[in-house]
Amino acid sequence: MNNRSKKLGVLVLGAVLAAVTLLLGMTPLGIIPLGFINVTIMCIPVIVGTICCGLKVGLILGAAFGIASACSAFGVSMVPTSALVSMLMAESPFEVVLMCLIPRLMLPVVVHLVHGAFAKKGEKMGKVGIGVAAAAGSLTNTILYLGMMLLLFVVNGLESAKVLAVIGGTGAIAGSLEAVAAALICYPIILAVSSISRKNK
Repeated sequence: MNNRSKKLGVLVLGAVLAAVTLLLGMTPLGIIPLGFINVTIMCIPVIVGTICCGLKVGLILGAAFGIASACSAFGVSMVPTSALVSMLMAESPFEVVLMCLIPRLMLPVVVHLVHGAFAKKGEKMGKVGIGVAAAAGSLTNTILYLGMMLLLFVVNGLESAKVLAVIGGTGAIAGSLEAVAAALICYPIILAVSSISRKNK
C-alpha cells in the first residue's frame, strides 16, 4: 500500500468511526441510562480510532464523543439527560460542557501513550497493550468525568451524602464494567483492522 492509499484508508476509517461515535452518542445505542447517571460504551470507537489511525484521529473522535455528550446534556439528542447532569445544568451549562469535553479529549491521549509504550517492546507486547490501553482509556474517561462532576457539585454547593454515594458507586461499578467491556470489544476489532491493513500493503 503506497502512502497515498494508506492516508485514504485512515481517512475512511476515521470517518466511519466518527459516524459511529455520533450515532452512539445521539441515540440510546451507545449510552445506557440508569436514571441518576448514564453508562457509556462510546469509548470504543475512540479507542479503536486512536490505536488504528493515530492520535490526531483519536482526538477528533474524542471531540465528537464530547460534543455528543454535551448535546445530551442540553437535551438535543435521543438520550435522556441524567438527573445529576440536569442539576449541574441548572447551575452552569458552560461547566457541564467542559465536563463533557475534557475527559473525552484526554481519553485518546492516554490510549496513545499506553499502547505506544507496549508497542515499543515488540509485537506480542503490542497486542497485550491493546487491551491494557483500552481499559486505561475507559478508566481515564470515567475517572475524569465523574471527578469533574464531583468537583462541580462541590464548587456549586450541591454536594450531599447521596450525591457522593451515587458518583462513587457509579465510578466503582460502572467504571469497572466499562473498562472490561472496552478491553474485550476493542481487542478483536483492532486485531482485525490491523490484519486487513497488513494484507493491503
